[in-house]
Amino acid sequence: MTSTGDDGEGGGSHEQWPPPPGALDEPDISAAPPPSGTPRSRRRRQPPDRSAGPASGEGDESFREEFWAGSLSGAGAGAGAGAGPGEAVPDRRSRGEARRNEQRRRRRRRRLVVGVLALLVLPFLLVGGWFVWQLYEPGGDGAPVSVRVQQGWGAKEIGDELASKDVVGSSLAFQVWYRVAGGSSQAGTYALREHMGVKAAVDALGDGPGNAAASSGHTVLALPPGLRLEQIADRVGELPGHDRAAFLTLAQSGQIRSKYQGDQTSIEGFTWPDTYFVEGMSDQKIMQTIVSEFDQHGDAVGLGNAAATALTPQQIVVVASLVQAEAGSAADAPKVAAVITNRLAQGTPLQIDATLCYAKGGCPPVPTNADKQQDSPYNTYRATGLPPTPIMTVTEQSLRAALAPANVPSLFYVTGKDGVTYYATTLAEHNANIAAHGVRGE
Repeated sequence: MTSTGDDGEGGGSHEQWPPPPGALDEPDISAAPPPSGTPRSRRRRQPPDRSAGPASGEGDESFREEFWAGSLSGAGAGAGAGAGPGEAVPDRRSRGEARRNEQRRRRRRRRLVVGVLALLVLPFLLVGGWFVWQLYEPGGDGAPVSVRVQQGWGAKEIGDELASKDVVGSSLAFQVWYRVAGGSSQAGTYALREHMGVKAAVDALGDGPGNAAASSGHTVLALPPGLRLEQIADRVGELPGHDRAAFLTLAQSGQIRSKYQGDQTSIEGFTWPDTYFVEGMSDQKIMQTIVSEFDQHGDAVGLGNAAATALTPQQIVVVASLVQAEAGSAADAPKVAAVITNRLAQGTPLQIDATLCYAKGGCPPVPTNADKQQDSPYNTYRATGLPPTPIMTVTEQSLRAALAPANVPSLFYVTGKDGVTYYATTLAEHNANIAAHGVRGE
């Protein structure tokens, strides 16, 4: 009996056809995964291999799901869940545009900060540049100019005067630098130049009127307050082309006079203390200049109205010279003048040592008891009333004090060892002041 078997018509083959489901669908792990952007929902799911049994088919399917799920969730996945392949490029473009916008915003902020800082700093730079310009005014020194600094002037008055003469360009800049640099100045006339600049002007003022003028090439006659006529003649005699004796003879001759000196022959006490530029001047011209300067200051203080004091203008100048010699400060000047005028009113001798110093040609040494016995109109220990002439040149401060003495009854004063002047009405009070504070005084 013949057997039919399971062979097909060709015989010799035992393979089944068609193959069991899943036999050709084994995943090739070495093959590249499908595009990461491919949605899982569109991938074809293969039927399980039933020939391998239920456990094997389910394991293969689980493996494939885990494999493709890992690919989609890895580095090659799209920009986000559910993002397609075409959506990644627009996302990168939007991020680039955002970066560029941020850079532009940062640049705008930087420019804004720089602009604000420039607005804040610019005024200081401009002011600083202007101030440096005023300190060192460019262009070199200009024409010579004479500047007079009055007694008691401060930085503002000096700065205004210098600016009006074009020595400096700004009074304000001068005042600032004068205070910052600790500037100082003496009353007098200074030989300066236009467009010197603030720093050079402050330096010149610090040198003093005589030195400032001499450094500018001027022939200078410096006459500080408190000089006797003989001392003025000494200084004139030191000038080129001048002689001391000739000047003194002319000064005592009465040829040149102040309108305030009355019947006094010499010009003793009627010349004004200042710094003068006298190149090319004769003795007569120098003398006329310093006397005319006195008259101008006498006019300024009202010396012509001295009748209210019961003294003549000449006598007021004599009193002012005594105040100049005796008063230690501006506050003391009217009080010393009061003692002098009170004693004159009572007919009491003035007893002022400074007049004895004038009589003997100067001090030191200080007057002695022997000096107080000499017969001289300047010996105010013996002679009553005022000396016949002033004993030295004076300032406006002393003139004003002589014109308006303090309204006090004092008859004595003494300057103690502490430098303070003490006043008394009676001799007993005066002696007590001497015992308590020193031995200097009248």
